[in-house]
Amino acid sequence: MSADIHDNAAWTAAAPTISVLTPFLRDDPDALIRQLDTEAAALSGQVELILMDDGTNDAALTKRLKATLDGLSLPARLITLTANEGRAKGRNRLTTAARGPAFLFLDSDMKPDTPHFLQNWTDLVAADAPAVAFGGFSLDQAPTDARFAVHRALSGASECVPAAERARTPEKYVYTSNLLVRRDVFDLETFDPGFTGWGWEDVEWAMRVSQRFPVIHIDNPATHMGLDTVADLAGKFEQGAGNFARVVALHPTIVQTYPSYKAARALKRLPALPLIRGLVKQAALAPILPTKARAFALRLYRAAVYADAV
Repeated sequence: MSADIHDNAAWTAAAPTISVLTPFLRDDPDALIRQLDTEAAALSGQVELILMDDGTNDAALTKRLKATLDGLSLPARLITLTANEGRAKGRNRLTTAARGPAFLFLDSDMKPDTPHFLQNWTDLVAADAPAVAFGGFSLDQAPTDARFAVHRALSGASECVPAAERARTPEKYVYTSNLLVRRDVFDLETFDPGFTGWGWEDVEWAMRVSQRFPVIHIDNPATHMGLDTVADLAGKFEQGAGNFARVVALHPTIVQTYPSYKAARALKRLPALPLIRGLVKQAALAPILPTKARAFALRLYRAAVYADAV
């Protein structure tokens, strides 16, 4: 697939140790890259930014981002695709443009929680050069609109977890939102392009990698700014059912320990599953119910959707 490539003035001469890889689709990563650039002076060329527009086809956005890159001190490249490649293929493509010995996968809707975010990563690479490290994410700076309350509740309970807790099941808490991977590790284990649509490609990748390399967890979080409404989350769960089935087929022993799998198996036995699925979705969508009740209903809906895959 052909791509439009735009490099800023700092790109050519850079010799980075970390390549920050940020794909996006119908998002504007301008705020993220401007914040990262505030660390440029302290980094002394150790970090490069590589962004990839995975088929947004917004000429005005492309023009604005090129102008932003031209004003950055960090070396930066923008890759613009006309057709969507998807989460797995897109991230694999990003690594082919990277020049550093370590990749930092950082989603476009993240906002670092510390002014030393990139410096913390470069210090870790210099000291330990870990095979895989996840920095964690938070909701510290996330929007508090009522329409995102259920997503905040879900994410806060199951994803925004301290490093010590994540380390107990290291492969489970790996997301491409804030993930460092050494180049030689990724050369051996890329993302599976068989995953399409939303979800699970990063978790499945971690399952493979953790069998060959240590996966460490640190507390260097960034806030997940792109919270979803209940309707949007339900849609993502529906999209992700096929990917969940792929994970079950590839890693049955690991997945069988997950609560989401156990819940899906339990629901699968119920003869009224289609009816239950519709009822719990309506409960999750009902603003009159307490947030905790809606979050519980949405977790049940996810399990009910995944039941068809187990």
